[in-house]
Order: sequence, then structure tokens, then C-alpha cells
Amino acid sequence: MIQTASYAAKKAGGALEPFTVDRRSIGANDALIQIQYCGICHSDIHQVRDEWGGSIFPMVPGHEIVGTVVQVGQAVRKFHEGDVVGVGCFVDSCRTCTSCLQGEEQYCVQGMTVTYNGLDQQGQPTYGGYSKQIVVDENYLLKVPASLSQEGVAPLLCAGITTYSPLRQCGVGKGHRLGVVGLGGLGHMAVKFGRAFGAEVTVLSHSNRKQRDANRLGATDFINTTQEGALTRLAEQFDFLLDTVSAPHDFNVYLNLLKRDGTMILVGAPSEPIGLSAFALILRRRRLVGSLIGGIRETQEMLECCAKHDITSDVEVIPIQQVNEAYERVVSGDVRFRFVIDLESLQ
Repeated sequence: MIQTASYAAKKAGGALEPFTVDRRSIGANDALIQIQYCGICHSDIHQVRDEWGGSIFPMVPGHEIVGTVVQVGQAVRKFHEGDVVGVGCFVDSCRTCTSCLQGEEQYCVQGMTVTYNGLDQQGQPTYGGYSKQIVVDENYLLKVPASLSQEGVAPLLCAGITTYSPLRQCGVGKGHRLGVVGLGGLGHMAVKFGRAFGAEVTVLSHSNRKQRDANRLGATDFINTTQEGALTRLAEQFDFLLDTVSAPHDFNVYLNLLKRDGTMILVGAPSEPIGLSAFALILRRRRLVGSLIGGIRETQEMLECCAKHDITSDVEVIPIQQVNEAYERVVSGDVRFRFVIDLESLQ
């Protein structure tokens, strides 16, 4: 076993505090990674507070990991000591189902092994990236392009791929008008990718304070959704909507902003069921689809695309000692647009 320093929540809603993790010994196909940076995802907060149920404690969160390979197993061929690598939302899968064989491990029929707050193939809890080191099978590692800042890459491994994958899968590109609902960790990446793909991007937000950021990120238009009549004037204007909002809201209002044959993509996850009018879909042959993250192959493709277009996440880097304060700031929306922990601060 390999002991490594980390920060963990020891009970639901508890503060994160120093904790020692036992990592598995390095197997033939494993790499030991010294973690440099780990992003803070809002899902970390949900799971630390057990807001989705089923949380496992003690919990070491973190699935937006960037680090350096410091040791490899004897059978490892894809990576070498000194390589800068990424670890995203999962670290294993069954490898034999149709999804896994098609490079869509995130939809593994038996269930992917999540990076933290899950159980590995041996039934042991998984611990995430708020730590100094992690051991991962080489088949679930990603190569980080040298041209990109490591701290800016970390959130790409969740927020980035969560928005990149559905935009690519739906074929968003030149000649399309894309509406991005919500401008947070996910939304700001959707604007960057939409622009890189050639779409005309409009940000729809309930807050005027997001307008300057929307313009800076490359949006061609900004709509304050709280203004009277703002959404009515946008009826049947968009080819695609990417909805990043996890708070309860009316899907039907946004579906009516789509043209005939338009598509609304859900990547936000409201905690309560939301009513849906069939006519919002039927009368204009619209589609409502959902998307998770991406497989290893698609996530690597995203990183190469980011290198080509010089895309990283907008981040605020913090020492791990400020993680509890950062959680409160995320909940209140006080971050532009993602916190990233510098693991050099963890001793």
C-alpha cells in the first residue's frame, strides 16, 4: 500500500480536513501520479453533503486531476515517468460491454468506477484528487498537451468534456445558432467550444453581471432571462440549446426557443423532476437529449482540440487549506469560473 496525504470529509456535510489515504500498490498496468492540481466541481459539494444520497465516508473528493507520472508498472507502454497526465471522472469500467468496446466507458453497462465516492473492482472505496498521489490504470489516463497550463486543464476533465461531448455528438458548427443556458463552470466552457466550432453563441442568464464575461468569452449576444418578454422575443430562434442549470426551472419555456428540428441538450441535473409538455416537442419536431461526460478516447480528442484552439478553463487557484471557504463561494456563485486546488500546498 502507498500512504498519501489528502483532505477528506468524514461525515455528511462535515468540513474537509487532513486525512491519510491508503492507495493500492502499483500493479503491472498502473501508474503512480504525483498530483499538481485538482479542480473543484459542484458535484464534489453535492456528494460531500450527501445531497444525492449514497455517499461513502470518509470521502476524498476530486475528479479533475492533473499530475506527473512518477512510477509505472512493468507492463505500462503508453506513459513514462515525467509525463504530465490527467485523470477525469472515472478510473475503470468493465471493459467488455458494448459501450466500453466502443470507447464510451462512461456508459458502461456494469457501471464505470468513479474516481471517488465509488467502489473499485475489489469492492474498496475510491478516493479522489484532493490528495498528493493517486494510482491509476494506464488505460484510464489522459495525455495533457504541453502547450496548455496545467491548472487550466484540470476542469477540462469534467466541465470541459461535459460540454464538448454533446456539442460534438449533435454536430454543432458553422451556420448554427447555439444558446447556452447558464454561465458557470459548464456554461463558460460551452461558450468557448461553441465559438471554436463556428457557431453563433448566445448566453441566457438570470444575472446582468454575467454579461461582460459572456462577451469576453466570445458570445455574440447576451439575454437576461428575468427581463419581461425576453424569452418570448426569442421564440424559434435557436438550432441548439445547451442547458447547464441544475436549479429547478421550466424546460418548456426553453424548448419553445428552438426552431423546427432543434435540439435541447441537458447537462445540468436538477434534483427534482420537472414537468414537460409533449406539445413543446411535437409541434416543431424538437428533441430533448441528455449527455454525461465522454469516454477516454473522446476526452483525449477534446484535449487536443483545446491545444489547437488554445482553450482552457478560467480558474482561481487556491491552497487546499481554503477548500471549505471555496465550497461556500461555489454555492453562492462567487467564482469565475472554477476553483482549482494547488496540491503543492498539501504537506
